[in-house]
Amino acid sequence: AAQEHSYVPDMWQRLNPPDLLIYLDVTLRSARERGRSGMGWTQAYLDEQHWRLRHARAHCDFYLPTSDLTEEQVLAETLAFLRQLE
Repeated sequence: AAQEHSYVPDMWQRLNPPDLLIYLDVTLRSARERGRSGMGWTQAYLDEQHWRLRHARAHCDFYLPTSDLTEEQVLAETLAFLRQLE
């Protein structure tokens, strides 16, 4: 799910600081293939999302580009990352 809640780059740290930040990314093409379409889903919209979330991406604990992955692969990659923290 696309999430962007503020023009304040570090709002994600201020409201409820996470113990861990996982940043999932997707290309416009993949987002559309996954059913994201209609009003607002343009490259300009996605570029704006990326710009607004740049602080979160720069400070995330795990960055995962998901465009070439299935849901199962995203889960597996994420769980593998979490397991290595134990």
